[in-house]
Amino acid sequence: MIIVAITGASGTIYGVRILEALSEKRETALLVTSTAAKILEYETGLKLDEIKELADHYFDVNDMEAPINSGSSNFDAMIIAPCSMKTLAAIAQGYADNTITRAADVSLKEKRRLILVPRETPLRSIHLENMLKVSREGGIILPAMPGFYHKPENIDDMINFIAGKALDLLGVENRLFRRWTGHDTR
Repeated sequence: MIIVAITGASGTIYGVRILEALSEKRETALLVTSTAAKILEYETGLKLDEIKELADHYFDVNDMEAPINSGSSNFDAMIIAPCSMKTLAAIAQGYADNTITRAADVSLKEKRRLILVPRETPLRSIHLENMLKVSREGGIILPAMPGFYHKPENIDDMINFIAGKALDLLGVENRLFRRWTGHDTR
């Protein structure tokens, strides 16, 4: 099972696109903060109930009895997209005060894959230090910085680039973006 968490930062569509792609291939659990639910509706027009349908399981972010809060839970990986700077700071400091930060803590302590997709610009030094702390513990930082070598034609192409890179890191086969093949040097 892969946990997909969406926190209160711009770019909720990244989490939705990742969840859409995973829903066809892997068992998923979804977590969404209340701020993320508001941003989701504002940015995409989607309501929380609509994206809940894409997941196999949904847990309230304040449900500290959710099974994913335990190291004995059998999930494979977790991705937080987008990851707010507040959530990043909590994870970096080991402050597991909700289901998202506790499941992230479990991911790190159990040496499971944890991918954070921070969506903030510009970055303060403390943001960078928090990313470095998480990275040093085995977390993967995947900034929402789309590439342009695949010549995106629209916003969906840029969203798919980030979602596809996240799925690559999760070991999930995808064709969301055109991969670099180099160029002919003849």
